[in-house]
Amino acid sequence: MLKRITINNLALIEELEIEFSDNLNVFSGETGAGKSIIVDSLMLLIGARYDKSMLKYGKDKGFVEGVFECEAKDNGIVDTDDGLLIVSRKFFKDGKNEIRVNGKQITTAMLRELMSDHVDIYGQNEYQSLLKVTEQRKILDNYIFGRDGAPLDTQRRLYDEYKKLRSDMASLGDEAERARRIDVLKFQIQEIESAAVGADEEQKLLDRRHVLMSAERIKNALAECLGRLDADDGAASAVSDSVRAISSVSSLGDNYASLHERLRSASIELDDIAECLRDELDGMDTSERELDGVVARLDKLRALKSKYGAFDAMNKFLADAKSELARAENGADEYDRLCKRESSLKKELFDSCVKLSELRREGAKRLQEKILAELADLGMASSRFEAKFSDMPDIEHMDGKTTAVGFDDVEFFLSPNIGQPLMPLAKIISGGEMSRFMLAVKLITGDLGNIGTMIFDEIDVGISGAVGLGVAKKLCELSRSRQVLCVTHLAQIAAMADRHLFIEKSEKNGDTVTSVTPLDRAGQIGEVSRLSGSRGISDTSDKNAEEMKKWSDDFKASLG
Repeated sequence: MLKRITINNLALIEELEIEFSDNLNVFSGETGAGKSIIVDSLMLLIGARYDKSMLKYGKDKGFVEGVFECEAKDNGIVDTDDGLLIVSRKFFKDGKNEIRVNGKQITTAMLRELMSDHVDIYGQNEYQSLLKVTEQRKILDNYIFGRDGAPLDTQRRLYDEYKKLRSDMASLGDEAERARRIDVLKFQIQEIESAAVGADEEQKLLDRRHVLMSAERIKNALAECLGRLDADDGAASAVSDSVRAISSVSSLGDNYASLHERLRSASIELDDIAECLRDELDGMDTSERELDGVVARLDKLRALKSKYGAFDAMNKFLADAKSELARAENGADEYDRLCKRESSLKKELFDSCVKLSELRREGAKRLQEKILAELADLGMASSRFEAKFSDMPDIEHMDGKTTAVGFDDVEFFLSPNIGQPLMPLAKIISGGEMSRFMLAVKLITGDLGNIGTMIFDEIDVGISGAVGLGVAKKLCELSRSRQVLCVTHLAQIAAMADRHLFIEKSEKNGDTVTSVTPLDRAGQIGEVSRLSGSRGISDTSDKNAEEMKKWSDDFKASLG
């Protein structure tokens, strides 16, 4: 869950630090005060796209940092052994941004993947997403298979295998295409095998080419060196004369004997070096023809490398090509084998699709009961809800209707009021009804995962009165098992806050800035009174707000 957020130079916020309760955190304030900026900051922490227009006017850079408390584990992206995730996101006026988690730099995609395990957000994007039929099936699958994805895993495996088998059959079933492929494979195999490339041959050729291109310079250096050592008046001769000179007195003292031994060793070493130089010169058998041969071989190796990869990749390509050639040359037999396998695999895939569909239809009935129960608590007791399924095809007509998740098309239908027919969610135009339906879905599916923080933005659209109180109670119940952050305009939700943060806009040194103030109990009562709409009109406004706050405290106490 989110413990703290720090915001610097984002929109109207100059510098801000907010600490959160583990339960229900409520943001309220006048329209335009900057509540959306707080939501934008939270969105940046979970991987939303940064736009340079978000940077505070006149500033070159800013940042958002969040400290999350979570289960200690290595999730493949960052290590959280200490149970903390520190997400920081720096952003600049040129549109660039830098993301770090626990000090490690990561990408936006990685941040989204990481934070999807920790934070769930409901806002306008999720509202639109819920209207998509594909998303509705995902919601149902999450409800049914959230803790056991084995049936879906089996379906994906069978579908992938069936799809590949059909592809292999299509390529084998075309004799003309198979013949062309055999010719190509034979050419590629012959080209690689005839080249007989060695594991480190290219490097050896490069080294040899370097020597050949420097042959004249090497010869001149070796000859000059040998001349200076081996000439009559060369170094070797001079050292040899020195050995003879010192030998006459070597017996007259240990120091002379030592000098004699050292000179004798030097003379032996110089003679050996001279011999090595002669051998090198005698072995310098180079020619333009050899250089041309080395260059031609290098060109051939590089051409092969560009086609088939380096040595290891080339050998793998060769092995795969031989295997494919064997299958292609036995195409008729292989095709018959695949046909037999296709028949049995199709039956397995069909059975898997049927099993998935049956599990979904059974699960949809359970989901229907739960959603209707939640909607009743949210003031929609007259609602009807149903997940409608497409007809199941028979095995002969399953191709073209089967996917990696089965052959079910699922669509949610809702009738919010008595006398109204069931209609697709996309046809439900009431924002208040859709908000409550989304909340019901979140309340049900939220229990399936380990999401620590749930954020609700505009959950109170189109609702008030007793319905608002029902929503407030549900948010409070939800916040007993996980952290909830909610932006609201409803007094009923504000009264339930465990931590109430008031957002306001003011002028500072000729600039407009947004600030956030944690409210004490008196401040909360005052804000509840303001949100109720009667402050300044009725003398009993604050008293009513205090009663609402007390009722909310009693309700929270009853939850334990």
